[in-house]
Amino acid sequence: MQSLEGRNQAEAIALVKLLEERRNSLRRPQSAALGEGLFELRGKEIRVFYMFLAGRLALFFDGEIQKRDDIPARTLAGVRGYQKDVLRRKRSSRQEKAR
Repeated sequence: MQSLEGRNQAEAIALVKLLEERRNSLRRPQSAALGEGLFELRGKEIRVFYMFLAGRLALFFDGEIQKRDDIPARTLAGVRGYQKDVLRRKRSSRQEKAR
């Protein structure tokens, strides 16, 4: 969000605060499930991708200025890659703790 400016930054901050207040009960039009535990916050001009971790913590991956209604395949693939990396690290951490 640091790279956003003006109205886009204000919109992103407002969406994150709304998610903080409503947590996993936030629904459309501000939040949408993308499947496999991945979600997006949607504003008028931005979208921010995130997932929930244990303890109802939200982990934000990436965001973009919304130029079209659908999510570009390249963007979605990148965000899913971040998500898979987080889940892999989480599994590795659990396995090491179990040893």
